[in-house]
Amino acid sequence: MQPDPKHSVGVLLSRSEALSAQQFLAAGIARLNRVALVSSFGADSAVLLHMVAQIDRALPVLFIDTLALFPETVAYQRDLAAHLRLSNVQSITPDRSELFTRDPDGLLHRSDAESCCQLRKSEPLGRALQGYDGWITGRKRYQADTRALLERAEVEPATGRIRLNPLANWDADRVADYLDAYDLPRHPLVAQGYPSIGCAPCTTRVNKGEDPRAGRWRGSAKTECGIHFTGGVPRPIRQEDAA
Repeated sequence: MQPDPKHSVGVLLSRSEALSAQQFLAAGIARLNRVALVSSFGADSAVLLHMVAQIDRALPVLFIDTLALFPETVAYQRDLAAHLRLSNVQSITPDRSELFTRDPDGLLHRSDAESCCQLRKSEPLGRALQGYDGWITGRKRYQADTRALLERAEVEPATGRIRLNPLANWDADRVADYLDAYDLPRHPLVAQGYPSIGCAPCTTRVNKGEDPRAGRWRGSAKTECGIHFTGGVPRPIRQEDAA
């Protein structure tokens, strides 16, 4: 009989405070039947990718190529995966026929950024995650108000899949220290003023003193692409699930 993912992660949660990020990640990978790391290969991505490489270089790594990324991101994905010797990086792209129908001129982001993210990110990822019991994200509480209450593990209401967030309680200094400690390659755009990197049309440089994610969807109220919000809202595992 396959283990129940909720029970497995409930056990993880009950012990997670004593586990380092690396230990939590290893335990989650071991307890979930099928799990993948979803990575943007962005500014901080090398941390989790390095941790995964120490555990299992063949773990599925799902890279969402929206077909609107910076060329630097595509090159960084290739170079970092080779540097870490990750053997199962899968590029997830939007459905070409849907792109032609819903965004034929590639300008949907200007009129409806939410629908553009849905088309280029959420829907492709949803298809790619079918059959998985859980997935790993690099989200951190300090990154945005919408992530301030982030748990190390969550249950998606609509799918029952588990989201593991090993770095939930890390801050920017801790991320930088890890990158330095292991001499990990940085995304080339970070040095050019991009501490948070998404699609090229919707990402701008961040000025000194601004929030690190201020360059994402600048000038709008949008702060998240939506891939982490099943049904529109995040939901941590309930206390009774962790028993």
